[in-house]
Amino acid sequence: MSRHGGRGWHGRVLAAAVGVTAAAAATSMWTAQANPVDQHTPAGSSAHSSAPNAGSKAPGGKPVSVDIAHSSDRGARGVNITIDDGPDPTWTPQVLQVLRDNGVKATFCMVGTQAQAHPDLVKAVVAAGHRLCDHTVSHDTTMDTKSQAYQSQQILDAERMITQASGGVRPEYYRAPGGAFTPYSRHLAASHGMRPLGWNVDSKDFEHPGTGAIVATVKSEIPNGPTILFHDAGGDRSQTVAALREVLPWLKQQGYSFGFPVR
Repeated sequence: MSRHGGRGWHGRVLAAAVGVTAAAAATSMWTAQANPVDQHTPAGSSAHSSAPNAGSKAPGGKPVSVDIAHSSDRGARGVNITIDDGPDPTWTPQVLQVLRDNGVKATFCMVGTQAQAHPDLVKAVVAAGHRLCDHTVSHDTTMDTKSQAYQSQQILDAERMITQASGGVRPEYYRAPGGAFTPYSRHLAASHGMRPLGWNVDSKDFEHPGTGAIVATVKSEIPNGPTILFHDAGGDRSQTVAALREVLPWLKQQGYSFGFPVR
C-alpha cells in the first residue's frame, strides 16, 4: 500500500486539528497485497499488538476481525467503492450525485475535522445509504511511527467526531492514512466495532493524472481485488468525479456488482 507522501492536504488538516490533538493527547492514552507497514510496531507497543488474527468484540458483542479487510460482501464479482479524506462542500455532493445516478453505494472514509466542519454532508452520506469509515483526526500518514496514546487519540477522537456529525451513526471501518496500520491500531479499531480497511486498487486520483489515466488505472488493476480507492477532498477532485462517471457503468458492464467491504 503506497503512502501519499508530500500532501499539502495533510499539512492543512494537521494544522486545523492541532487544538483537538493537544487537548486529547493529555486525556487519551489487502494494504497492497503484502501489507508491509502492518509489520512495524511503533515504540511503546505492548501486548495489545499480539495475536494479530484474533477478533475483538465490538459494542453490542458482535466480533469484528482485526485483519485488514479487502474483500467485498458481494462475493467474487463484488466491488467496493471507497472515498477518502472528506467530506468536502464542493466535491462530496458531486460524488454523491454520480453514485446516486448509477445506483451505487460506497464507503466514505472521513477525516474527523472535516466531518466536524460539515455535519450536513455526513448526514447526507448516511441518508443516501452509504457507510462511514474513520480516517483519523488529522490524516497523519506517519501514524505507525507514533505512540499508542497518539494513535488512540487520532482514531477515537475521529470516531467521536464522525458519530456526532452523523447524528449518532458510527463508523463501521477504520482506514489508516497512507496505510500506516499497526497491530495496536487494528486491535483498537476492532474493539470499537471498526474493521480495519485496506484497498486493492489505488486510482491515483490524488495525483491529478487526468480522467483517462484514472479510468485506465482502475480498469487495469481491478483484477488485483475489489476495493477501489478514490478521494473527495484535498484539492480539485473534478477528475475523480469525471472518472467515476466512466468507471461505474464500465464495472457494471463487466458483470461486477457493488457492495461494501466485509465486516
